[in-house]
Amino acid sequence: MIRQPRGPLTAAFIGLWLAPMTGGSASAETPEVSSGGAISLGNRGWSAAETTGVAPATELGSELEFSARAGFASDYIYRGTTMNNREPAAGAAFEASFSSLYAGGTIATVTLPTQPVAEFTTSGGIRPKIANIDFDLGVTYFAYPGEKFPGPTNGINYWEAAIRGDKSIGEWFHVAAGYAYSPNVSNTGAWSQYAAAGLGYDVPTRLLPKNLTVKFTTAAGYSWFGNQVPQLGGFPLPAYLNWQAGVTFTYKAFNLDLRYYDTNLSKENCFVYTGDPSARPGGRIDPITNPAGLVSNWCGATIVAKAWVAF
Repeated sequence: MIRQPRGPLTAAFIGLWLAPMTGGSASAETPEVSSGGAISLGNRGWSAAETTGVAPATELGSELEFSARAGFASDYIYRGTTMNNREPAAGAAFEASFSSLYAGGTIATVTLPTQPVAEFTTSGGIRPKIANIDFDLGVTYFAYPGEKFPGPTNGINYWEAAIRGDKSIGEWFHVAAGYAYSPNVSNTGAWSQYAAAGLGYDVPTRLLPKNLTVKFTTAAGYSWFGNQVPQLGGFPLPAYLNWQAGVTFTYKAFNLDLRYYDTNLSKENCFVYTGDPSARPGGRIDPITNPAGLVSNWCGATIVAKAWVAF
């Protein structure tokens, strides 16, 4: 939740990264062994959930292993809202694993009201396999160094815990569901909760050229929040739905994802949620949450292209 003061109230941008819900970072993840196409349940940045699949626990060895990924995107979307002012973004991630244990980190370019130099995450957890379900339980810390406008709470750093489960249905379909909780999201004093579920379909490899995989995935999630501290207005951030659908192409280490994102946030509540510094007047006035009636385009429908290399 990234906010910038505006009189007695402040607008907020929530940062909830769903590590295990996406498999290893808030946003890392799934029982896929391939390098792309994991079901994204609302993960952050360049975590494994969006970029590389994680082998199920039964396939994990007892040796220390490392992986990395880096790429570019036409926008950085987090649960339906832009983290980069509708502009191109870049990011990278790494992970070390030993048996079912893992630890890693990510870095991503962001454009937020507090104006940090970048978004950094560090995370760790465990990925056990129970009753044919691949679980991911982890904790992630989100850091935003170099904030020029840290606001009344002195910055937006925070931590989050999450759990995710993935299960294959037959040979080509797989489902995923997860839940994440932060006791003090973006250092606003408000707790945050997020629940999501998704479905994936792997195109049979016999129908595709050699070394090419194609995966269709879709997911939806719901976010809700507690009250912020009094200096941020004392009101809860708007609860909302987000959804996305797209296709991921993987050729050896190269990946391309084309995806549609949207939310049910009004333009007025989009400003309350994101604190968009470029918001403009003209919306419906709310004397408590949005007394100026400001509106933002940071939460509307968009299509994003993302390309990355996995090592």
